[in-house]
Amino acid sequence: MGNYLLLPIVFLGLIVLFKFFFIVKQQTAVVIERFGKFQSIRNSGLQMKIPLVDRIAGRLSLKIQQLDVIVETKTLDDVFVKLKVSVQYVVIKDKVYDAFYKLEYPHDQITSYVFDVVRAEVPKMKLDDVFVKKDDIAIAVKSELQDAMLEYGYDIIKTLVTDIDPDAQVKAAMNRINASEREKIAAQFEGDAARILIVEKAKAEAESKRLQGQGIADQRREIARGLEESVEVLNKVGINSQEASALIVVTQHYDTLQAIGEETNTNLILLPNSPQAGSDMLNNMVASFTASNQIGEAMKKQNKKKEE
Repeated sequence: MGNYLLLPIVFLGLIVLFKFFFIVKQQTAVVIERFGKFQSIRNSGLQMKIPLVDRIAGRLSLKIQQLDVIVETKTLDDVFVKLKVSVQYVVIKDKVYDAFYKLEYPHDQITSYVFDVVRAEVPKMKLDDVFVKKDDIAIAVKSELQDAMLEYGYDIIKTLVTDIDPDAQVKAAMNRINASEREKIAAQFEGDAARILIVEKAKAEAESKRLQGQGIADQRREIARGLEESVEVLNKVGINSQEASALIVVTQHYDTLQAIGEETNTNLILLPNSPQAGSDMLNNMVASFTASNQIGEAMKKQNKKKEE
């Protein structure tokens, strides 16, 4: 019978012992109350409390936490925009009492301050300035929160403006502007490339013409040298210069006719083919040279008279 009475006592003792000890995790603070009144704050490790007298009122995490707040407001140029503000905060280890008893809903308090600051700062800026000065907005939010939340035992580690989302129509317009600017730049590059290509092509053509002209000049120089030698040879056998020139012209005339006749794809060309044609050509050339020399001499005399 005595053994049966011991079992409830042992069981009750185990329950009391279990209620006497409790474990606090790392980076956690536990608030202990005694009969509803604050008693102490316990940190990580194995802790003790008096069963039925002390109770765990709450637990606070000492880790850095993040709260994301989305604020919709209007810019100076009347564009509605949504900003996502991320607030990183932590409970100050020495102010767990203030964090637990002075502020019941810290998330709501932080959200209210974020709304207040963002809606005070963004309406002063144009949409483009909001993107450029988002760090300034974040600094203003942190400054306001730091002063306000320190009283309640919270430290604001960092605030970030992580997203700026304008109205859909405005976003589409901005994308069109960006695309137009890029197309303009691409057109400029294409124009520069085309201009460089034209310039280089013109330089190549100019160089080709120069070399072609040089080749023609060399060819004519060699032809003239050959004609000169031919005239000298004919003079040695008793043929005067005029007769030698006529003979050379006739020979070249028939050589030209032969070359044209050998070409199968040439167009129809009508040329005189009699021997007299070469002589007439020579006489016409001589007459042209004589007339040209006379005109040149007359112009020289006229210029001298004007100078006097």
